[in-house]
Amino acid sequence: MYQFLCRTDLADESHESFIKNSQSKECDGVNIEKTSNGDINISRVEVTTEQGAQNIGKPIGKYITIDINPNASDRSQNIEAVAQQLKTELRNILPNSLNAPIMVVGLGNWNITPDSLGPKVVDQVYVTRHLFKLMPNDVPDGVKSICALTPGVLGITGIETAEIVKSVVQEVKPAVVVAIDSLASRKLQRVSTTIQLSNTGINPGSGIGNNRNAVSAETLGVPVIAIGVPTVVDAATLAGDCIDMIIEKEKLEWNLDDDKRDILEQVLAPTVLGNVVVTPKEVDTMIEDLSEMIANGINYAFHEDKVFE
Repeated sequence: MYQFLCRTDLADESHESFIKNSQSKECDGVNIEKTSNGDINISRVEVTTEQGAQNIGKPIGKYITIDINPNASDRSQNIEAVAQQLKTELRNILPNSLNAPIMVVGLGNWNITPDSLGPKVVDQVYVTRHLFKLMPNDVPDGVKSICALTPGVLGITGIETAEIVKSVVQEVKPAVVVAIDSLASRKLQRVSTTIQLSNTGINPGSGIGNNRNAVSAETLGVPVIAIGVPTVVDAATLAGDCIDMIIEKEKLEWNLDDDKRDILEQVLAPTVLGNVVVTPKEVDTMIEDLSEMIANGINYAFHEDKVFE
């Protein structure tokens, strides 16, 4: 697969693409660790230098991907297992001090199902900041101050998402912002089965190539944890994967002269395919399960364990 087909929001996929295209065994400035917990596979990528950031096209920081088993027989057990793993990974990359409120931001368009993950997560997050103001003596021990926001998208509000979030951050002054958004993957099998966490922030709309102003520590002035799930894949990427599978199955040589390569690039170019993205037909159920997993993971991560006993 050529690099022009490898657009992805996932750091571990970007690392894999670099290794494959450079024919190297490792990437300078990038450390990667892979572990597993039952049916859940975890990949931890840390970009440590500017050279590493340039190599894989991701800012310096930590990226954790949790790969979910989509074939788990017990749906509720699968949701709980992923939520617990998300709790562990989230706690590991949070700032040391959480003396101020935590702000959860659900990015995306609630009118478009594949882009509605962020708002649907916010619907299930336990928001408590108002309780500390209105009835502080009645708040149970172990409950943290959490507020939530669904800023919508530019096409609905006429305001850049980052502008809305920044304005609220200046008023609330949270210890950390947790932003949830839909992403894109370069592998169809990872759509809806991978959750990525990072401490580098997020660009709303990046999943469909519609980058807006970043929601990050640099733009907001507070730490930002991003949680994203691939809900779409580029049609060009999907077509390229199909070509690869045919070539591999038929034991063909993937050797193209310059003329044939130019033709293939033109056929798979976004301008020809009309920037088409593909999402699974069961996207409604997919978003329902993912939003529950992520919301539970956030709730578990911030409120003390005794709150849920």
